[in-house]
Amino acid sequence: MRITNSLPAIAAATVAVALTVAGCSSGGGTGTASSATSSAAASTSASAAAQSGVMSNAADVTFLQQMYPHHAQAIAMAAMVNSRTTTPAVVQLATTIKGGQQPEMDHMTVLLRSLGQPAAATMPDMPGMDQNGGGPGMSSAAEFPDLDGLSGTAFDQKWLTMMTDHHQGAITMATTELSKGTNPDAKQLATNIISAQKAEIQHMSTLIHS
Repeated sequence: MRITNSLPAIAAATVAVALTVAGCSSGGGTGTASSATSSAAASTSASAAAQSGVMSNAADVTFLQQMYPHHAQAIAMAAMVNSRTTTPAVVQLATTIKGGQQPEMDHMTVLLRSLGQPAAATMPDMPGMDQNGGGPGMSSAAEFPDLDGLSGTAFDQKWLTMMTDHHQGAITMATTELSKGTNPDAKQLATNIISAQKAEIQHMSTLIHS
């Protein structure tokens, strides 16, 4: 079934989620100052967590803060599938993404709180986030209209391509966490993300070329 009217709202909601979670500043010329403030806050929180017996550093905080909106966008993209295609494999993949990433988002919130960071809805600006509020692989608002008017196989191909790029970005962030982070729970989450999303990328590659 083709539903074109809902796409702009979904795209806008996706970007709004990322922007709200990331807490991006709307003022001009404040990016450097905001990033510096965020880095200092992350370091302070990491130090406080270390004093309380929780091993962590700024890399852990950055990873969790960036991955939350990243997952939120993947879930928003997955929510588009049922109204655009009836391809069983794509519908199942979207269901798997929603079912796997929402619990991880909930876990990220718990971890951030344990590290002295605010819940997702009140997060400050974060270093490394782009103008859309996302880390590597995040789709921009301009990319979503590309799906407008598509359905069936055409939608499947475009959606799978975008989601593959999105997953690769998540793997990049998770790999950085494994090399630079110190919190055991955050590193385990990164390991789980790499494992799950590599498998999904392989599956998507098969679907794209089938």
